[in-house]
Amino acid sequence: MNKPKMATEKGVPSNSRVLMLLGQLERMNGEAMGRDVETARQVTAKILHLIQTQEKSGKEVMSKGSTGMEVILASLESSRDVQTTLNILYILTELLTVGRGRRAGVFVSKGGTGVLFQILISASKELPPSEELMLQLHSLLAKVGPKDRKFGVKARLSGALNVTVNLLKQNLQNTKLLLPCLQVLRVYSTNSVNAISLGKNGVVELMFKIVAPYSKKNTSLLKVALDALGALLKSKTNARRAVDGGHVPILLALYLDWHRNDTRHRHMLIRKGLLVCLRNITNIKLGRKAFIDADGMRVLYNSSTECLPVRTLDPLINTSSLIMRKCFPKNRLPLPTIKSAFHYQLPHIPAAGPVAQLYSQPPGGRKSHQLCNKPLKKVDDVVDESDNEETDADTENDTENEEDEKDQHTANDDIETDLNKLHPKKIPGRPFEELRIYERFFVELSEDFQGFNFDCSKSASTTSSSSTFSSSSASTQPSRPIIVPTAQALSPKRDPISIPLGGCNPTKGTHTLPSPSAPTPTPPAPLVPLELDTIHLDKDQDKQEKANIPSPDTHSARSPLSRPPQGQVIAQELVNVLEGVSLDEEVFLSADDGGRKGVKQEGSPVNTTRHIQSPLLLGGIPALRVGGGGSNWGSDCGSEGAEDEGAEGAVLEVPDTALLLPLHDPDLYVEMVKGTLSVPQYAEVAYPDYFGHVAPTFREPHLERVYGVQRSKIFQDIERLIHPNDIVDKVVYDLDIPSCPLIEDNGESLKFNSQFESGNLRKVVQVRKNEYDLVLNSDINSNHYHQWFYFEVSGMRVGTMYRFNIINCEKSNSQFNYGMQVLMYSVQEAISGRPRWVRTGTDICYYKNHFARSSIAAGGQKGKSYYTMTFTTSFSHKDDVCYFAYHYPYTYSTLKMHLSKLEALRTPQIYLRQDVLCETLGGNKCPLLTITAMPESNSNDHICQFRNRPLIFLSARVHPGETNASWVMKGTLEFLMGTSPLAASLRDAYIFKIVPMLNPDGVINGNHRCSLSGEDLNRQWQSPNPELHPTIYHTKSLLQYLAHIQRAPLVFCDYHGHSRKKNVFMYGCSVKETVWQSNISATSSDLQEDLGYRALPKILSQIAPAFSMASCSFVVERSKESTARVVVWREIGVQRSYTMESTLCGCDQGKYKGLQIGTRELEEMGAQFCVALLRLKRLTGLRNHQHLLDLESDIIGPQCKVVSSSTTTYVLEEDEPSFLEAIDYSAESDDAEAEAEADNEHRIEVHENTDHLDPPSDSDFNHRD
Repeated sequence: MNKPKMATEKGVPSNSRVLMLLGQLERMNGEAMGRDVETARQVTAKILHLIQTQEKSGKEVMSKGSTGMEVILASLESSRDVQTTLNILYILTELLTVGRGRRAGVFVSKGGTGVLFQILISASKELPPSEELMLQLHSLLAKVGPKDRKFGVKARLSGALNVTVNLLKQNLQNTKLLLPCLQVLRVYSTNSVNAISLGKNGVVELMFKIVAPYSKKNTSLLKVALDALGALLKSKTNARRAVDGGHVPILLALYLDWHRNDTRHRHMLIRKGLLVCLRNITNIKLGRKAFIDADGMRVLYNSSTECLPVRTLDPLINTSSLIMRKCFPKNRLPLPTIKSAFHYQLPHIPAAGPVAQLYSQPPGGRKSHQLCNKPLKKVDDVVDESDNEETDADTENDTENEEDEKDQHTANDDIETDLNKLHPKKIPGRPFEELRIYERFFVELSEDFQGFNFDCSKSASTTSSSSTFSSSSASTQPSRPIIVPTAQALSPKRDPISIPLGGCNPTKGTHTLPSPSAPTPTPPAPLVPLELDTIHLDKDQDKQEKANIPSPDTHSARSPLSRPPQGQVIAQELVNVLEGVSLDEEVFLSADDGGRKGVKQEGSPVNTTRHIQSPLLLGGIPALRVGGGGSNWGSDCGSEGAEDEGAEGAVLEVPDTALLLPLHDPDLYVEMVKGTLSVPQYAEVAYPDYFGHVAPTFREPHLERVYGVQRSKIFQDIERLIHPNDIVDKVVYDLDIPSCPLIEDNGESLKFNSQFESGNLRKVVQVRKNEYDLVLNSDINSNHYHQWFYFEVSGMRVGTMYRFNIINCEKSNSQFNYGMQVLMYSVQEAISGRPRWVRTGTDICYYKNHFARSSIAAGGQKGKSYYTMTFTTSFSHKDDVCYFAYHYPYTYSTLKMHLSKLEALRTPQIYLRQDVLCETLGGNKCPLLTITAMPESNSNDHICQFRNRPLIFLSARVHPGETNASWVMKGTLEFLMGTSPLAASLRDAYIFKIVPMLNPDGVINGNHRCSLSGEDLNRQWQSPNPELHPTIYHTKSLLQYLAHIQRAPLVFCDYHGHSRKKNVFMYGCSVKETVWQSNISATSSDLQEDLGYRALPKILSQIAPAFSMASCSFVVERSKESTARVVVWREIGVQRSYTMESTLCGCDQGKYKGLQIGTRELEEMGAQFCVALLRLKRLTGLRNHQHLLDLESDIIGPQCKVVSSSTTTYVLEEDEPSFLEAIDYSAESDDAEAEAEADNEHRIEVHENTDHLDPPSDSDFNHRD
């Protein structure tokens, strides 16, 4: 026998029997195959026998380097004999059955798919076609189809689609042939064009003839048929065919039949296939209507409820839940208009944008500064019929390709690619003559101190505050009674104390800059601040020796800084940043008598209390109380004075918060409230703001999510539709009824209130006995931004579990899905000596609901759905008043009180000046602080050093809902005003310019993101309007003035909060890193950049346990070109221009890993920012240039690794892992992915998916700056 020519692998004997037979077959290819049919049959039969009986034979054919597959395919192509063809198909079936798909991949790469289609077409022309041949061909095609990406296109072009369809129609009763045909059809249908073509050929109707009620026979066939039908129904055209054919009720009946009969759950995949068909049909509006008409909600709800006890049936429950949520009829919010309940008439309407659109609609007869009580004539918040209409074009799109494109472009489509914009340029912007008026805010740059006595006491200092933020302005305002806790023994039956409270002036003209030389009231007695500044520099105490900055010794850190007045306890250190109090310590610490001692054990009452007559009578029935249960000016709504006879002498014991909070004074807070001007003219003070907040000493870990919690909440929502008679649907609080927002009842409902500074709650509907839907108020002059909430609850029963649903949230995901809890403040706890906000709530989840707004209200987009944030809680005290908030509240009046207290702390060595930068739209003052060290003397050298200190410019709270930014700022201010050596060194090193609250109006009126202009102020920095955006206009002018006089700040940092990420981190600006993250080409000269922008965040990552360098990003995006960070970098030329983002949730790394963040950690972060600035000074001030380079390279760290990882330098909105339950239940969601997630029953059932991120360019929801 001649040696075969075919190639063989090394190690395989060339005389191998199977290879010899393949060689013989190779020589027969072509005409010889047709002439010698019998030989061809014998050779192929022998090869088949060898492969069936000897495993090594198959390996020899498929081994690397062997041409066996090519020989087999060539023989198959040239064979004209049915038996020979069958033998070769049997050979291929044997070969491809093993190998885990690798062999099928080889087969496809050799062109095998095309050969099979060619044989299929040829065989179909024989009359009648060989059934065995068709069976084997389709079996092989079903194996290789999933491995061939072009399978659908090849099938369509070759005509194989029609062959398979015709075969199906002719063999509906032939289950043996039907199964492989359906398997191939399933693969065909994954191509959207094929699916449409098959639908036109009647295949959808054909499939409904095959699917059948419950039977133990042919279950494999039925499973494949349902898979194929599900794939076909992804096409909206086919889904319409199914609806028009009346197949939705049929599918529901089939599902119910299988659900009832499959009692042992052996056929879960068939039940799942039926649900997938329903899911795909309900992607279209007609399908959803047909589903509702067929009572699908009740069918799926009842069946899912019965499945709940069986964990293995979770995929069925999840898919059913997705279908029901999608089909739940979209409703409008229960509001007359989704515009804010408060209206403020702007002095100037922007030419374009959302505010202009808002004002283009009929005003509905509302007056300025009045609660709106008339719905708009033009409907602005119903769901448009057009929102869910599909166009013909939709049906032709290949959704898979669209998803691929999204995946490729989402990450980088917002990165700035214009190199001209990437290079920072100091742009003059305004002539210096206009900016000269800002010289008055920089007196320190020209002060000579010649008339100053450096031996004089603090009270004689010429640097006393030039302006404080007291209530002096209130005397000229119209008066309105304000209800506050009072020290007078006021009978409950008497009227509350009337205090003049300011109102807004809508006709305010242009804002003038007040003189910085206003007289200063005598400050109150000095109090010792929280010592946030006695800290080390390294996260680990054992690294102290390596620190470049000397730290105070233990004795000095603990010794008293000054002797307090008799009877006053020196304030404990709530935060000793890196070596002192950790979260697990159970006592507050004091610096009294040079040592630490516990002044308050956890849970123990405070001994020293002030007896204050209570507007809330805890021992009896409430009469008038602070913010209590709907007490309201000018009306008796909510008053229960007729029932208070037996409570006449009740007294509220209020802790003397000076013991716990030296920088909080309730009486001073009330004074500050008097000068605060709000649009609704608030006349109440919330207890938490009056009492103050002492951070708890116990840990507050992230809430562990209970399996199935979201599903159970969604099912409760669905019950509203299925069992409407069980729903109370009673309005208990409504700001749209201005005369009486609290609706009286028989005491069966909770009482709500939000009419106090920073409060936000618009409407409450009692759904069930202990369940309430809450609607948040939009930002003033807008129709959205619902996230911040702050409201009061009373009238609760002890031990009862109450469910609260905030139903008009807008962000597509939330940290409430990842362990974050709401905050609660109990008045009963406060008067027991524990005045504090604590994390609370169980069964917390966040998901898409059935409320929506129209495309008109959504700014031309498709109607957007809202999201529900739900939590359950109980109350521990009878007759309590509790407050709930999104995050720790920090009001404008709190800031004014805090600044007044800081003023009282100033020592002769501290230069502190408080100016009024400008007035806001609402008539409130925007404070500007200057803090530095006094010169040692008035000698020329000392004065020169004083004037030439670098400037640090800090700002915060441009977004009112990001209250954590104010707590970080509080930590910064208290550190700067501290007496530690570090604080003194920092003041000697820099001049600090600080705007602690850029958006006072938004903070006062309970906005989440906007000012009274209805605009995000952090998107106005490019061209701020002096009338509409005065705080931004004048803050930018300060920076422009500094740039003109060549004194641009060394560091600019804007403090923010981040709602969808953990830890504290920074965003900066870098040309090089932006270019690296985009595809633009740039020369080496374009990429020349000082790496110093990374130094400050790197230092923070070394010393601050909450800070995460991995979350920082230095990429410049187009959507951020109008933010403070980018404008200050680009126009003012500040290389170190940052946004510092603090989490609202907690940390997932470092010392605080697994813990929710509190005010102690936030204030600590503010102090550590100061320490990092001091280390930065030491770093940049080194004279040894080489040493500086070494340190800088150490600071930069492994930056090559950093820039190569997109997750490090280009951070998307969310960084959580994917979870089981999909948040988005819309028809537009990626159902395939949602289904894949639902199938995975072993994952934890919490969700966050980057597919549901807000678009980076959407300034409404993009929270990075």
